[in-house]
Amino acid sequence: MARQSTREPAAVRWSLILTALGFLALFLVMPLAAVLVEGLARGVEPFLDSLTTEDARAAIGLSLLVAAIAVPANIVFGLAASWAIAKFDFTGKAVLVSLIELPFSVSPVISGLVYVLLFGMQGWLGPWLAEHELRVIFAVPGIVLATVFVTFPFVAREIIPLMEEQGRDEEEAAIVLGAGGLRTFWSVTLPNVRWGLLYGVLLCNARAMGEFGAVSVVSGHIRGLTNTMPLHVEILYNEYDFVGAFAVASLLAVLALVTLAAKTALEWWHRDELAASGRN
Repeated sequence: MARQSTREPAAVRWSLILTALGFLALFLVMPLAAVLVEGLARGVEPFLDSLTTEDARAAIGLSLLVAAIAVPANIVFGLAASWAIAKFDFTGKAVLVSLIELPFSVSPVISGLVYVLLFGMQGWLGPWLAEHELRVIFAVPGIVLATVFVTFPFVAREIIPLMEEQGRDEEEAAIVLGAGGLRTFWSVTLPNVRWGLLYGVLLCNARAMGEFGAVSVVSGHIRGLTNTMPLHVEILYNEYDFVGAFAVASLLAVLALVTLAAKTALEWWHRDELAASGRN
């Protein structure tokens, strides 16, 4: 009876499948196709020219630089926070977990505004920074800080459940056998969460490359200096350079698809590894 209750008529199953496919086509496939079509509307040469202008190259380079800083920073934070939350009991653990979730609850625009209030010329630390000729807002450091803030939950959220599920027995056994804390982490803890770490890194990198709201507030929109790829797309679109805007947007879309393909490949490898370990 339990199995019968989970079986639906073929018409119901196909209706659900077609509804899901239609939703994906309408909200995912068609927008991506429209971006590529608009970018190539005048041919391949204008498309490539739009990606090789000085401003476009600067925006691409800045996006890569910010991601190259934000992702490792989030790896370190995510591993440290996950290890502390899953392996130790301490006062304030619930508060730490809530703080990790905070960027998902706060609008990116608000988080960018917070940095302006802290580091802007009229902010709390602005006069001291100006006195020492240090620039955070409307400069690369502000963009990096804003990106780190909106992306740091991704790694921790992937690793914490894995560490909690695995418990502390293996680490405690390693310590009893004489391994130090660092050796235990590298030899026991990290191998057990490597797949979750890779998933978190992929998601973190995708968000870092595509972040708009927080970066828009702290960047100042200085062409060639503080414009990331999403900001460059906005500027080109507002200037009615639709081919250029959609060309850069196409690059962002390709990066997102590469991230999705990498995540899918990792899931397949992880599944095959689990199947092989189960057979052994």
